[in-house]
Amino acid sequence: MKHRERQRTMQKDNMPAESTSPTSGSGSTRLYGIMGYPIGHSLSPLMHTLAFRHHGLDAVYVPFSVAPEDLAKAVAGAMALGVAGFNVTIPHKEAIMACLDEVTDEVRAIGAVNTVHAQDGRTTGYNTDGAGFLQPLQNLGAPLNELAVCVLGAGGAARALAAALLNAGCPQLVITNRTHARSEHLAADLQKRFVAVEVRAVPMSDAADAARQSRLLVNATSIGMHEGDEPLLPNRCFGPEQIVYDIVYRPLNTPFLQAARAAGATTIGGLDMLLGQGAAAFTIWTGLAFPLEAVRPALEARLD
Repeated sequence: MKHRERQRTMQKDNMPAESTSPTSGSGSTRLYGIMGYPIGHSLSPLMHTLAFRHHGLDAVYVPFSVAPEDLAKAVAGAMALGVAGFNVTIPHKEAIMACLDEVTDEVRAIGAVNTVHAQDGRTTGYNTDGAGFLQPLQNLGAPLNELAVCVLGAGGAARALAAALLNAGCPQLVITNRTHARSEHLAADLQKRFVAVEVRAVPMSDAADAARQSRLLVNATSIGMHEGDEPLLPNRCFGPEQIVYDIVYRPLNTPFLQAARAAGATTIGGLDMLLGQGAAAFTIWTGLAFPLEAVRPALEARLD
């Protein structure tokens, strides 16, 4: 008896501080999740599980590791299992559009999805990345209608935040990406929508000059997430007159932000965007307000 008691105590002591397991597992438990590849780094399961608990919802949120070639099957399988909604992350934000029944006008304009809601057997794609990205800039009081912007990256997240910046009035936008054809394609798409502003693509060989001339510099790639990643830019690209924004949130203090801060730049980390886009997704699924002040400290503690 004492041996079994010690085993139970040891198991309890070894459990993570914030469990992301369902609280009831009843027949009415609603299932949510996130599709990506890889997906083990995501904080979305912790974030949304805490939000469900805050509101007393019988719901669970889990990560789905989905290889690109399996995306259509994964969406169909999720619907067959009755998944109520899910987020979408790298590398599926653009490809998933072809797997959904409908998308919003905003998604159609951006060309990327980060949130899917399932109702009555139909899937609808949304994009909450843009709103989540802008929130900390607005909190900072950044004069978006005066800022020349340089965006590093040309994937689904870059599409959403670039469109959000141009909608907010940014007068000039430069996009650079390691695959130059992708940045050219994105710049051309945006220029068609925003004819009154200058949108152009530059090759990575010219990225340092474009970055140094910008007032707002954004890393919309996953570079910096993994130890040993090569620096995106040399340190001379950063200066005290800049706002430097990294959408990577793990680690909180990326090498990109460290270099910018050392040069005197104002910096914004990816946790703010993660919370902003997640809050909007939570409301789409549940109709409830996201408990930001209850969730942020837990995410910061996990990242620390």
